[in-house]
Amino acid sequence: MPQRVYLDWNATTPLRAEARDAIVAALETCGNPSSVHGEGRKARKILQDARAAVAASLGAAPESVVFTSGATEANVLALVPGLHRTHAQPVERLIVSAIEHASVLSGGRFGREIIEIAPVDRSGVIDLTALDGLLADKPPALVSVMLANNETGVVQPIRDVAQRVRAHGGVLHVDAVAAFGKIDIDISALDVDFLSISAHKIGGPKGVGALLVAGDLRGLRPLITGGGQEKGRRAGTENLPGIAGLGAAAKAAAAGRDHLTGHCDALRRRLEMGLKAILPSTIVFSEGVDRVCNTTLFSAPGLHAETAVIGFDLEGIAVSSGSACSSGKVQPSHVLEAMQAGPELAQGGVRISLGWETTENDIDRALEAWRKVAGSLVKKNDETVLERF
Repeated sequence: MPQRVYLDWNATTPLRAEARDAIVAALETCGNPSSVHGEGRKARKILQDARAAVAASLGAAPESVVFTSGATEANVLALVPGLHRTHAQPVERLIVSAIEHASVLSGGRFGREIIEIAPVDRSGVIDLTALDGLLADKPPALVSVMLANNETGVVQPIRDVAQRVRAHGGVLHVDAVAAFGKIDIDISALDVDFLSISAHKIGGPKGVGALLVAGDLRGLRPLITGGGQEKGRRAGTENLPGIAGLGAAAKAAAAGRDHLTGHCDALRRRLEMGLKAILPSTIVFSEGVDRVCNTTLFSAPGLHAETAVIGFDLEGIAVSSGSACSSGKVQPSHVLEAMQAGPELAQGGVRISLGWETTENDIDRALEAWRKVAGSLVKKNDETVLERF
């Protein structure tokens, strides 16, 4: 039986060897990072080294890094009323883009009545004119816009967003999970106040992430209280093995980013050309705008995502639906709905995402699987046409 092909790297990635080694070394370290004795100091060095590695990979200061259980916690930690820069008015409301992760769309600690949605255009790029309207002549807002979308891969114009948010006295949070390790990220150059990341999207372990906090920001209240860890911003003994793995993965991802970009970009072009050659009615979403190198979201008239994902899986190919699962029920992608793709295409969004281990043979096998899925789709459509006469 042929080996399975994994093409769902945006969901999670294989553990890097560097991260595994760092995790094992941390597991073998007995000390608590908060202890002052030799064993504690050894553990604290692991923690500090990881903090420095994460900060360096994002152009940030080490003291800005708050380690969390993942990006969902980091997002919710950031979404809190009352935030403000030094000598500025606290934020009283929340604006989120229509294509955010569920942990952002839920609003964190903001009440639903003070959450507003910023639309995107048909390519999945935030509508800056609409954002201007939401910001103008109103109290300061916390604005949350992801750097790259996890379904389409679209890179958002964060500098332009930041300029508008600052002009209206607001605070900007960026979910950088889908962009981390794929594009150059410098928190100072982006001019953002908060930035969330996750370890398992870059070859680190699951269950650990971080929130980066700008130095002049005030009013951040911890979700978890009871201790002084993370400068009082997140209580509890730190997950040292996970944090060590995140630090090692961040360092490795930064070192290999340029190679990954070239590698995945070439494979993505091969994939997208092949998808459309096999079924000319295939739509590749957002192909005309800036995307991260590894992400393809596509659909076709009459395609059902759940059926397509199962079809790929039966052929030994792991891909994902662009749909969100809730209580076992597959629903149309909220991202495609926000892009006004229409219900027929939104119900069929399939995402293929690549990584550093993906090969040309993997792409060719995925295209062969698509040939079978598309063949069934064409046959079904032909039968539907015949039934009408």
